[in-house]
Amino acid sequence: MPKQNMRSGGTAVKREMKSNETKRGEGLLPMRAKLVVIGAGIVGCSVVYHLMRRGWTDIVVVDQGPLWRTGGSTSHAPGLVFQTNRSRTMCQLAQYSTHLYGQHSWQGRACYHAVGSIEVATTPARWQELQRKAGWAQAYGLAAALLTPQAVQTLVPILDPTTIQGGYYVESDGIAKAVDICAALGTAAMEAGAATFYGNTRVTAFDIHKGSIQAVDTDRGRIETRQVLIAAGIWGPMVAQMAGESVPLTPVEHQYVLTEPLPQLLQDKGIESRHPILRHQDHAMYFRQVGDCYGIGNYRHEPILVEPQALDTPQTTEQEMPSLRPFTPADFHASHQEAVRLLPALAPRKLEQAINGLFSFTPDGNPVLGASARTRGLWIAEAVWVTHAGGVGKVMADLMADGNSDWDIRELDMQRFPAHAHSPVYVRTRGAQQYREVYDIIHPAQQMEHPRNLRRSPWHHRLVEQQAVFHTSAGWEYPQWFEANAPLLDIYPGHQRSGWAARYWSPIQGAEHQATRQRVALYDLTAFTKIQVSGPGALAFLQGLCANDIDRPVGTVVYTALCNQRGGIVSDLTITRTTHNDFLILTGAASGRMDLAWLRRLRPANGSVTISEVTSASAAIGLWGPHARAVLQGVTDMDVGNEAFPYFTAQDLWIAEVPVLAVRISYVGELGWELYCPTEYGLYLWDILWGAGQAYGIIAAGNGALNSLRLEKGYRSWGSDIHSEYTPYEAGLGWAVRLDKGDFIGREALQQHKAAGSARKLCCLTFDESHGVALGCEPILADDTVLGYVTSADYGYTIGKFILYGYLPLAYARAGTQVEVEYLETRFPATVQQEPLYDPRMEKIKS
Repeated sequence: MPKQNMRSGGTAVKREMKSNETKRGEGLLPMRAKLVVIGAGIVGCSVVYHLMRRGWTDIVVVDQGPLWRTGGSTSHAPGLVFQTNRSRTMCQLAQYSTHLYGQHSWQGRACYHAVGSIEVATTPARWQELQRKAGWAQAYGLAAALLTPQAVQTLVPILDPTTIQGGYYVESDGIAKAVDICAALGTAAMEAGAATFYGNTRVTAFDIHKGSIQAVDTDRGRIETRQVLIAAGIWGPMVAQMAGESVPLTPVEHQYVLTEPLPQLLQDKGIESRHPILRHQDHAMYFRQVGDCYGIGNYRHEPILVEPQALDTPQTTEQEMPSLRPFTPADFHASHQEAVRLLPALAPRKLEQAINGLFSFTPDGNPVLGASARTRGLWIAEAVWVTHAGGVGKVMADLMADGNSDWDIRELDMQRFPAHAHSPVYVRTRGAQQYREVYDIIHPAQQMEHPRNLRRSPWHHRLVEQQAVFHTSAGWEYPQWFEANAPLLDIYPGHQRSGWAARYWSPIQGAEHQATRQRVALYDLTAFTKIQVSGPGALAFLQGLCANDIDRPVGTVVYTALCNQRGGIVSDLTITRTTHNDFLILTGAASGRMDLAWLRRLRPANGSVTISEVTSASAAIGLWGPHARAVLQGVTDMDVGNEAFPYFTAQDLWIAEVPVLAVRISYVGELGWELYCPTEYGLYLWDILWGAGQAYGIIAAGNGALNSLRLEKGYRSWGSDIHSEYTPYEAGLGWAVRLDKGDFIGREALQQHKAAGSARKLCCLTFDESHGVALGCEPILADDTVLGYVTSADYGYTIGKFILYGYLPLAYARAGTQVEVEYLETRFPATVQQEPLYDPRMEKIKS
């Protein structure tokens, strides 16, 4: 049995961590500071270092533990850096981190060892997953290679090649010495005169007045400040709670053991590693050489959650390590056997040291970054692993200094979580599942299984009657397709898929697509986020935010982008002017909370603007298709003809007895309306429209059809086709920018961008062959040069081709240009097309 070390971090991981001595803050705390950072782990140190590079000074960093071994997750982190990720943002953060860490050393020791990494496959499914990873790496500019079992053994000689099918190798991955990085980055900031650090200092309260930070109270004194960054790791929820902020993360125990020396590695005693770090994801394990020993990490056990409140005890000595918990041998037994099978040299070796170490999981597994929507001057950087901490430091410094980041950080934005995602039961449930799935093969369309049915439209049981297959977004249940529409396949046969591409997909989506084009369909749009902006200052406020001109007559609908100072697209949405001083904003379910926070953060302080989320107050139906007018006219006395009710306008009308705001707009490229009614009328409205539509072959259709319909029409999807790294001009949305309307956020940058011209453009492509397939994030190539990657993809059932979108250099953006898209190591020829592919003259939608 291994020796169990519960609280003594210096003993438990003594082969990987040596005590670090450096200049430390002494004496009384300063009475005031420009910024107070809470937490001197790798995240806090990285942020301070990057702020120092931005010219910031007068920063005070406090930590309840000793410097630099704070007792948090940084102190015991094995420091394995794996850069590959389906998320381009997470890959960017890791790529930047390896570069940053490689530039630093501490007391003559390198902070980063680029020993490389190998992920091995023991199943066909995992080998295919490694092929997908190779595609992501190629798309994102990360050098990687697929290896034979024998090539893997050459790099890791103690591995039995007969146990694997192959490996995925990234040479620039490696081992980050987290404690040394803290010391190096923190010392650089101190020596530059930018910051002072104070260990053994516990935050006890915040002084917040009229929604703004005024001071931080500690057990060593009070610091007046207008800005605070919470980077307290596993203590983050407790610290944030004192400021009235919620950080949805849960600490989870993770096993790590160290073997006694291996005879095969005796010559390596005293070095960091010669072998690449190794991941055996089919058994949720990783391995790393530690001199003449081997470290083994294990995720293959039921999650062991620790309540943040249980950690709320002060650390008083260098030896205490609150983030270490008692080792649980039973959880390691099966993994030990698997380790020996894969690496036979481990068989006779005892386990010298063993820990259960704490680190953090959020409901979606990503970090929590950004500014508080409740308290001005309060910043959060939580649930960040060593792999990404260098990049996170840059992101946070950019946000704090400029208000925006060079990178798209929507997946990390602390405002992304809906209200229910902050409940303790949800945080625990989803955090545990994220731990279980950390090495799982996850399909991009795979849906969470629990909790479900949190938010439902008022006609939900009608959708169930139609045998809806539900997906979820922001807690909303929405139909992806309807099994009741299967008979439509006899009328509208279409595209077929197999294997990975066919998972969480149905050919019924294609039938619903074609029925929408030829008949009429109802779409559940209730999940749209609805925001009311009102008051005497509402118009001026929105004009200062929006790239398009919002000063239009009452009843006008405007599509617009919200941009940051760099001209990047923060959001795209529609704004309907309902009265002289009232505007209804309609935006996506997933982006709604972030959009709401953006609006509230920028609204004037004089009380002239009121912003209210009214999502739950109204239900929404999309009525779309060539027979939509006939259906609508049959249930209302008002004239809904083209002249009486033009495209991109809105009117209040009665549908039978139901009061409805009808918005003539369509995301599918067909005639139709979005219909909004008070939620309590929703079921009645659905039934009226359903009954009236029977004579026209009406169907209920799902989001699967919606996606392929919008791609045929060339409509962009925020988060994939457009986000903050792209400007409207690059995205083909320059028509919705009005530079001459007056000042708005991003105007100067957009003026410069328009004058200089774009170097890239969002392009529409189609596969030349009928069997071509892509799901998103695949590389687009010309010969062996990567031009970009696929942002959106789906089959176009009306045009009869597979459609893809992606940003290409202008030299390749001309219609007719030939390129290739690589999917699972197969290259499919594709052609750049003139867009939109469907109804380019807008005759259908404006009929």
